[in-house]
Amino acid sequence: MSDEVQVQKQNFEDVPVFGAPDASSVAQILRCRHGGHAVGAALMADHHKGYSQPIGGVVAYENAVSPSGVGYDIACGNKAVLTDMHARDLKRVIVRVMDEIWKRIEFGVGRHNTQPPDHELYDDPTWRDVKPLEKLKNLAYEQLGTVGSGNHYVDLFEDEQGRVWIGVHFGSRGFGHKTATGFLNLAQNRDFGAHLREAGMDADPTVLPLNSSVGQDYLAAMKLAGRYAYAGRDAVCTQVLKILGAKPLEEIHNHHNFAWEEEHRGRKVLVVRKGATPSFPGQRSFVGGSMGDISVILEGVDTPEARESFYSTVHGAGRVMSRTEAAGKKRWGKGGRSGGKITRRMMMGWVEEAGVELRGAGTDESPHCYKRLPDVLKSHGPTIKVLHTLKPLGVAMAGEDEFDPYKD
Repeated sequence: MSDEVQVQKQNFEDVPVFGAPDASSVAQILRCRHGGHAVGAALMADHHKGYSQPIGGVVAYENAVSPSGVGYDIACGNKAVLTDMHARDLKRVIVRVMDEIWKRIEFGVGRHNTQPPDHELYDDPTWRDVKPLEKLKNLAYEQLGTVGSGNHYVDLFEDEQGRVWIGVHFGSRGFGHKTATGFLNLAQNRDFGAHLREAGMDADPTVLPLNSSVGQDYLAAMKLAGRYAYAGRDAVCTQVLKILGAKPLEEIHNHHNFAWEEEHRGRKVLVVRKGATPSFPGQRSFVGGSMGDISVILEGVDTPEARESFYSTVHGAGRVMSRTEAAGKKRWGKGGRSGGKITRRMMMGWVEEAGVELRGAGTDESPHCYKRLPDVLKSHGPTIKVLHTLKPLGVAMAGEDEFDPYKD
């Protein structure tokens, strides 16, 4: 991205907001910024409203962490793998390859891997030390290497040199969701496994001091969920490599729903990024667009605006239409949906024109529902450098009739 491109940013009080500001998201990030222990915040250009903290929101806490900020899908993130395969060879077999991906990899909520991979993370003492996690260990084992629903995907791309990349997006599955719910319960002085009483999308952030046992336990559980998410994305990429018959040449791997221990502005802080990607100078990241748009490999750059963002950038294109607005309301007991703005024909027309071989997906994930990624990236100007532009060749994701409990 040229340094001549200007950063599109406004400041609301002392919070930088990249791109066109959404009023409800700005209100949420300001509420987080002025909550307990927060020392700074920023809002990325792909922002939209989330639970308590907006998607695309970055909040720095001193001696505290926010489970509502990290969100329900702890350690959701992206992994990209550059392969030794050429796109012309993939295009000859793309139908068969996508059929195999759809057949061998589990998409959807509550799915279990028929052959869960063994992993050293199951020997982590956190399973024992944070007592409530013991009951979640079997669920975690069964779901390792499954993708889930919503906007989680397995994609195949071609870069500007005709090379094939694998890209995946998902997080810590049921283990992460139950862990987040459990600690939000504990913050309300309720049992870990109770049914959560949510306070609504505009609730104040839940903040846990790190000098408390529950704060330390959450931090340990979150880090374990992070290891789990990395292992799951690794497993899926390994499986796709086998289907392709290809070897990995390069890997890029990042969370975008997590809290990191960092130093900014002379302070040691925990930076909570929800739907925001860490982007320190020289750090690379994979950012996906919609199923009919480009994706990119980025590198962080050191500029005043990058420092203002706590060295963070977008995690995707950002929604412009809610799932219900796009697909309509579900007709319980009758099947299907009604009242949606996006038809299957509209979605498939866009995808086919883009030359994408699609498996699964619903109209709630149509390209119509998202901003254009190049426009979003322009808002961040010279805070990032685009290393590679990836054109989608194949996309696989769960359908819209899969209920998605992950609000973030």
